[in-house]
Amino acid sequence: MSGQETAPFRIGDRVRGASYVPPERRGREEPEEFEGTVVQLGSGYAGVDADRALMWARLENGTERQSLVRETELLTPADAAAVEE
Repeated sequence: MSGQETAPFRIGDRVRGASYVPPERRGREEPEEFEGTVVQLGSGYAGVDADRALMWARLENGTERQSLVRETELLTPADAAAVEE
């Protein structure tokens, strides 16, 4: 086993979560709830940043939100969305 973990999401998955606010901006900015489509996943080096792994989701209005993978939930897998069309 290589020690790498598989990401819990794939590009195209529909997700819900709260936007990530870096420590230096907390107090001036609050996390906001969102629903969107996964467009990018962080590197996810096993044992290094698994608890801080980030992902990006594109919202209906075309903007993107960054969130922690561990604080984001899967709504619809990318494969299921393709079948519905």
